Amino acid sequence: MRLIATLSQFLHDVRAQKLRTTLTLLGITWGTVAVVVLLAFGSGLERQNVKNMHGIGDGIVILFGGRTTLPFDGFPDGRGINLRLEDVAILRQEISDIKQISPEYRTMGVPVRRGTAITTPGLTGIDPVYGDMRNIIPEPGGRFINDLDVAGRRRVVVLGDEIKQLLFGDDEAVGKTVFVGETPFTVVGIMQPKTQNSSYFTRDKDRVFMPSSTFRSVFGHKYLGNIIYRPTDATRSEAVRQQVYETLGRKYRFDPADRDALGVWDTNEADKFMGYFFLGFNLFMGIIGSFTMTVGGIGVANIMYVVVRERTREIGIKRSVGARRRDVLFQFFLESFLIVASGALFGMMISVGLIEMLAYLPDGAKEVVGQPTLSPTVLVTTMSLLAAIAFLAGFFPARRAARLDPVECLRS
Repeated sequence: MRLIATLSQFLHDVRAQKLRTTLTLLGITWGTVAVVVLLAFGSGLERQNVKNMHGIGDGIVILFGGRTTLPFDGFPDGRGINLRLEDVAILRQEISDIKQISPEYRTMGVPVRRGTAITTPGLTGIDPVYGDMRNIIPEPGGRFINDLDVAGRRRVVVLGDEIKQLLFGDDEAVGKTVFVGETPFTVVGIMQPKTQNSSYFTRDKDRVFMPSSTFRSVFGHKYLGNIIYRPTDATRSEAVRQQVYETLGRKYRFDPADRDALGVWDTNEADKFMGYFFLGFNLFMGIIGSFTMTVGGIGVANIMYVVVRERTREIGIKRSVGARRRDVLFQFFLESFLIVASGALFGMMISVGLIEMLAYLPDGAKEVVGQPTLSPTVLVTTMSLLAAIAFLAGFFPARRAARLDPVECLRS
């Protein structure tokens, strides 16, 4: 009964003070929209950047040959370090924390043609595990390079999606023949389109992939372009990198402390940086939104102080007929909560509508800023802020009302 009476009193006050209540609700509504939309935007931007960054691969390390800058064991500095195929086997055998590893041969300038269509893409010789590490996923109906291709030095290729479009247009490509230089190769797969915002050679969409053994036999390359590996645990990436320097340092006789002897691109470090960056970015977004919500909360508190003053005589009458302090506290606290909850509900509805509207952004824009996402983290953060503001905005005016002297209230 007490709850029903409080709700009835709240609705009566709303009807009596429509403008005042509406303005207060708008403050909370706008604050909710600011927090939800800003956090959803930050969450979508983070997800899109991670997706773009992982176009090159998930948790991989790209290893290049470098040039020594320190003399070591009687050898002068300035020596070039060229990676070889056997280095892959050595690293696989010596370092147990390497989960996957593949050689990578590279060359450019060799024409690839089909009929009158011709292009000069990046040519890459790799092992089958390379596709998983580099997120090169074949279109349905095709496949990536497999172990039998490598063992048999098969003349098969997987085409990047743009190379396929240049050579075949809308025609079917899998099972057809292309010429790499003057050598015929069978197309066994087409890479699915993917977003890739970084590269160390050419974008994968502009590449032609073939077995490493076939590449070596056709082009006769003695040295690798680079080695790709993935640690078993991303948190162990730095330790694995040190083991790589030590292992290859023993073979090529360079100081393991000479970081220029090998070139290393560790995407795990980039992941760590992006994690810290977007943590700060989303905190900033949340703080900006919470300022707006706090202003709305201050408005609620001010209004409740006014309500307490206007209803001083009512409080005195209730106390004189037996109402306890906690009854008065509960009444005004609940009214504050209802105002905040109503504003939050309207704000959530508007926020969801805005987020749904942003789904119609052009695809090009989405590839840059992503799609704002109403994630559980966003909802929990928003609800926590609203709960804190509802408590603070309602508690102090309610406490003041509960502490009023009934005799003084009746005199006013």
